[in-house]
Amino acid sequence: MTDYEKFIKTPGRDDLIKQVRKKIDALGIQYLYLQFVSVTGRIMGKGIPADHWENIANGGFQLVYGSTVNLFMNRRGEYLGYGPEAAELVGVPEPETFMQLPWDPRVARMFCTLFRNREEREAPGAYLTADCRGNLRRIHDQFEKDHRMRMRHGTEPEMMWLRKDEKGNPNGGFSRPYCYHIDQFESLRPVYMKVIEYGRKMGLDMIQGDHEDAPGQIELNFNYDDALRTADRLTTFRQICAQVAREFDIIACFMCKPFMGVSANGCHHNISLWTGGKDEFKALGNDPKKLPGFEYNYMYRRGGTNTFMPEGKDPRMPGKIGLYTIGGIVKHLSALTAIGCSTVNSYRRLWDTGFWAPVFADWGFQNRTTGLRVSAPGRFEYRAVDSMVNPYIMAAAILRAADDGIRNKIDPGQPEERNIYAAMEAGKQVRKLPMTLGDALEALKKDEVVKSAMPGEMHRLYDEYKRDEWERFLHTSTEWDLENYLNCLP
Repeated sequence: MTDYEKFIKTPGRDDLIKQVRKKIDALGIQYLYLQFVSVTGRIMGKGIPADHWENIANGGFQLVYGSTVNLFMNRRGEYLGYGPEAAELVGVPEPETFMQLPWDPRVARMFCTLFRNREEREAPGAYLTADCRGNLRRIHDQFEKDHRMRMRHGTEPEMMWLRKDEKGNPNGGFSRPYCYHIDQFESLRPVYMKVIEYGRKMGLDMIQGDHEDAPGQIELNFNYDDALRTADRLTTFRQICAQVAREFDIIACFMCKPFMGVSANGCHHNISLWTGGKDEFKALGNDPKKLPGFEYNYMYRRGGTNTFMPEGKDPRMPGKIGLYTIGGIVKHLSALTAIGCSTVNSYRRLWDTGFWAPVFADWGFQNRTTGLRVSAPGRFEYRAVDSMVNPYIMAAAILRAADDGIRNKIDPGQPEERNIYAAMEAGKQVRKLPMTLGDALEALKKDEVVKSAMPGEMHRLYDEYKRDEWERFLHTSTEWDLENYLNCLP
């Protein structure tokens, strides 16, 4: 059987399809979003009337391959990734991800797994390697098979809420740039309370939030979990914020650096590797007997053994698995930067000094001048990642770097406890991260380990999309050009 046929015939799937029908009828669902995620993290897919659920669940829907690359054209007017002659993918919804939208109870969404067309000459019905979400699931399963461990991680999604001018364009932040200031946090209370309300309905266990130090900048965190569900929840969080922005007629800005001279929007990833554990259900204020989605959406992996926990006398020093993982990630930080800092604008964050953005391939304990820090016993914070990241590709790349570190027992060296700039003044040699998107893409191109997190066609698509983005920037004249060169001669 093909991958597609095996997936359709997964044991228990028929029963889940019937349970979705019961949910549709009980909740009054009229329409379904069947969604997947493109190489840039954009949410794509199709919508169907709910009375067509069984047909799509048992056969899938078709959509052009180019939708995995946002169906955009490059600067020469050619479709990125795939031409008009390319086949159409098959998207198969995953019933367990069914979730009613709290802002319109007539509509529900499901994530999908993507396959090659069933009539392709080569590998018909195989898993589509342009499916970043499907890739993460398969890479994570292979990591567990090889090491008997799974990754759990949480993200810190910073973003800015911006005002609009009379034309609907950004007109500054909604609040003043005062970090941790409760009154500025309070000014955005109607916004963040609505985000939290919708988040809890959709399975996000919201744990803390604060006002950050840029205009309108807020960080709202939800609980950590198994890697795929964390990536799904970050994707859901972004959808929620976009909806809330529509309701309040403001802009939900995930752009990394809309303003210079203040902090950028980061998205630190807090990582740990575990053996064992089991899923625990969290109702999050919902009636367990009348959930708006399947229980899968409210599950969080807990228990088991955290392999990063200290093993020796130093309560801060990670165990050997943690150290090997850090070693692998530090080794591959240059290539990882092309994924974590994925836009031209991302590098404004690295160049705007004084705001704790990591630009050096090193690690430490509570040291925010390095690319990684041990933020608490049993986990470390990967810092070279911002709010524009595709969370599925990022998680897969971290797993591949960790795999390299564990297999080859890569020693990360001693943790740097000094400010990295002071350490360098004292003579320490430290590798700097790529400081442009173009340099980062070159580093990724040369790194076979990180590229393996983008199997099959994925690296080609990502590289093609991002190089076009870089070239578009290089062939664009900006206000900076006019300010610096318009009157420089004679």
